[in-house]
Amino acid sequence: MSRSDAYQNLNLQYIAGEWRAGCSGQTLKNRSPYDEQLLVTIPLASRDDLDDAYAYAKQAQAAWAAAGPAARSTVLLKAAEIFEQRRDEIIDWLIRESGSTRIKAEIEWASARAITLEAASFPGRVQGRILPSDVPGKESRVYRKPLGVVGIISPWNFPLHLTQRSLAPALAVGNAVVLKPASDTPITGGLLLAHIFEEAGLPPGVLSVVVGTGSNIGDAFVEHPVPALISFTGSTEVGRGIGRIASGGEHLKHVALELGGNSPFVVLADANLEQAAHAAVVGKFLHVGQICMAINRIIVEQPVYERFIELFVERVSKLSVGDPSLPSTVIGPVINVKQLEGLQKKIAQAKAEGARVLLEGPAQGQVLPPHVFADVQPDFEIARSEIFGPLVGILAARDEEHALELANASEYGLSSAVFSGDLERGAWFAQRVCAGMTHVNDIPVNDEVNAPFGGEKNSGIGRFNGDWAIDEFTTDHWISVQRVRRAYPF
Repeated sequence: MSRSDAYQNLNLQYIAGEWRAGCSGQTLKNRSPYDEQLLVTIPLASRDDLDDAYAYAKQAQAAWAAAGPAARSTVLLKAAEIFEQRRDEIIDWLIRESGSTRIKAEIEWASARAITLEAASFPGRVQGRILPSDVPGKESRVYRKPLGVVGIISPWNFPLHLTQRSLAPALAVGNAVVLKPASDTPITGGLLLAHIFEEAGLPPGVLSVVVGTGSNIGDAFVEHPVPALISFTGSTEVGRGIGRIASGGEHLKHVALELGGNSPFVVLADANLEQAAHAAVVGKFLHVGQICMAINRIIVEQPVYERFIELFVERVSKLSVGDPSLPSTVIGPVINVKQLEGLQKKIAQAKAEGARVLLEGPAQGQVLPPHVFADVQPDFEIARSEIFGPLVGILAARDEEHALELANASEYGLSSAVFSGDLERGAWFAQRVCAGMTHVNDIPVNDEVNAPFGGEKNSGIGRFNGDWAIDEFTTDHWISVQRVRRAYPF
């Protein structure tokens, strides 16, 4: 599409069926993380804006649910078509706003479009049940219904896909949605999607996008009496707070929480080391490691430890660093200065704790080159905490059982991977990893639209994608019909 056909007014918010400026009196200057170019200035939403969004969503939801499966599928299919038509526009925004490399932006666009197509099948897949009853003359029915209004808080790292992963299924099964995108990515995490669904024919009010600070509307977004479920993707610390508010406030509600990760990547001694090293580079440095599933710890059996390190460092040293818009760039900018400073502290601490430096380099603006450390111990900060950047530590394991012990030595349990020359050995190892997802001879960064996505331990609650998403965004209503007069005990 030509630039003249591109979406306009991205400084406005889509609230209660109309495009308007936020009323808080504060503004957000949205800048590119690569070159600090000002992309747009957005007047931020107030509590009144949030109230309007939720009130209108509650009002619009019943008609949207009653529209029927075909009508809802049609909107989702049209949205997927618009994704295709506006591919270059969407990818350009991902590069400029989120610092995505072109490689990552194309992957994200494809993932968001794929979940939209998958969600288009959901309206016809919501099923109730007829249950047998021990009561004579009773028919026992279970109806599957939308929750009502869903509140979505989405992250900045894969803003388009991780928003659409909740948004498309929630809409497909008949919910209305109020969306709060991350302040670093209000356009790719929210406003672009509002334009896409408006263009696709979604009725006004069924979706609102409120861009506001956490201090102004964050708690209110979760505490509000209207939403029946809060879907949050982000840090474990913030997720715990959301869980406390949702379960302990005046208005109890469901939560779907996809939180932090500390993905282990295990290389057993019988693995194809060339294949494992190649996979490890991709699984660690895609989007400079700013992915919840990204490799956080590499665990290698001792007999192949040094050889794996040689192969891994050789590949990492050749990665192109710099301008994310160039097709060859793998390492672009981290999202903001705060994130960069946190990563630099982790680098200093890894050195202070005694990790062996294999690769390093100075930051250029917000572009931080890869940092690789060996001889990392499980109690080092770089092994214990979620990194979310282009740093990685390599740990040595005495044998397979020690590798498993190291892999499970974390408060997190999102994704994981194991490499072995024996696929069944790898599968048996995978079954013993405490995580929501484990991949044999592949990277931990995997997300397929029909497979359950989610974690264990402090990595979250609930599952996304496929039938699991249908379950998350609907609820059961048991209705019994007593066809003959029942004999009661008194």
